[in-house]
Amino acid sequence: MEFAYDDRTVELRQRLEAFLTECVLPAEPVHHEQVTAAGDPWARPPVMDELKAEARARGLWNLFLPDARYGAGLTNLQYAPLAELTGRSPHLAPEALNCAAPDTGNMELLAEFGSDAQRERWLAPLLDGTIRSAFCMTEPEVASSDATNIATRITRDGDHYVVDGRKWWSSGAMDPRCEIFIVMGKTDPDADRHRQQSMILVPRDTPGVTVRRGMTVFGYSDAPHGGHAEIDFVDVRVPVENLVGAEGSGFAIAQARLGPGRIHHCMRLVGMAERALELLCRRALDRVAFGRPLAEQGVVREWIAESRVRIEQARLLVLKTAWLMDTVGNKGAHTEIQAIKIATPAMAEWVIDKAIQAYGGAGVSQDTPLAALWAQARTLRLADGPDEVHRASLARRELRRWS
Repeated sequence: MEFAYDDRTVELRQRLEAFLTECVLPAEPVHHEQVTAAGDPWARPPVMDELKAEARARGLWNLFLPDARYGAGLTNLQYAPLAELTGRSPHLAPEALNCAAPDTGNMELLAEFGSDAQRERWLAPLLDGTIRSAFCMTEPEVASSDATNIATRITRDGDHYVVDGRKWWSSGAMDPRCEIFIVMGKTDPDADRHRQQSMILVPRDTPGVTVRRGMTVFGYSDAPHGGHAEIDFVDVRVPVENLVGAEGSGFAIAQARLGPGRIHHCMRLVGMAERALELLCRRALDRVAFGRPLAEQGVVREWIAESRVRIEQARLLVLKTAWLMDTVGNKGAHTEIQAIKIATPAMAEWVIDKAIQAYGGAGVSQDTPLAALWAQARTLRLADGPDEVHRASLARRELRRWS
């Protein structure tokens, strides 16, 4: 078993570490100031475009796509340590590299299932970073942890499909450059449970599309990920050519999209935990309480040691999962994908929480990145499937081995 990174990964990690140190981390306060000055939590600050231009110039662009026709052609195992580094600044680094959700998943979906015309019209500008996109699956009126529950209808009417329904937590939709929605709805409610759904492309400016409001995440806009929106689709008509794949393939496409998305989140979560641990250690060494540094307090040392153990455990499981996805495919890695989706957000949430505790009031304020990191880690125990759904599915798979 080989644990060393290959030469290409080592070289890209060095470039990415330099980019983070020289450009991204210094841009964090600038980004905050520009968004605050704009008076719009979902505003597009100029510093982001500057970061994207610099990332392209350094050859750090579309690293997430394993298909060399569209991206860097890296394997999941090669991409994992790079995505981990972007997790150290999750609100800036992923988008700077054009590797931010939901665009990553949407680009993967279009690359694998889109028609030539769909790839030319929508995938090309997404790869170029000139537009952004949204993924519209979750609905407010149904338990969307079961994707077969969705109520949005996609009805054939001659040369068009008509879309009717309400979505929320539509990731990416609040970005002012979002131009295309990928919408999941039912085309045949009478079909087999997993063949009722389809995916369709709906341009944002289509009549009948109304973005009702932006959704905040623990009070944060989550703007670097495009924000999240509640959207009405009322008698929205789009050409039949906008259907992605065949009718009834929407559930399968959604599952294919979510697998890579889940591991990408987990890769970044390891980086988020690493940054929190670094901040915890710096605070412990610098802060004096009751006559001695926090680093001399036994409980703080326990937090630090336990954080290192938990991070290393999660990283190894993520890397194993990436290797399996490369060698036996996403389906063959299904158990591990669910395992990391359960374990990694909980790990990051725990480590970040201990760093917050060490910082006291500063830890929950805007003066450190910890509060925003915690909010993102906690949210990922819901996004792409809640913990309980993954645990139930994982338990069923384990039980089948012995039944």
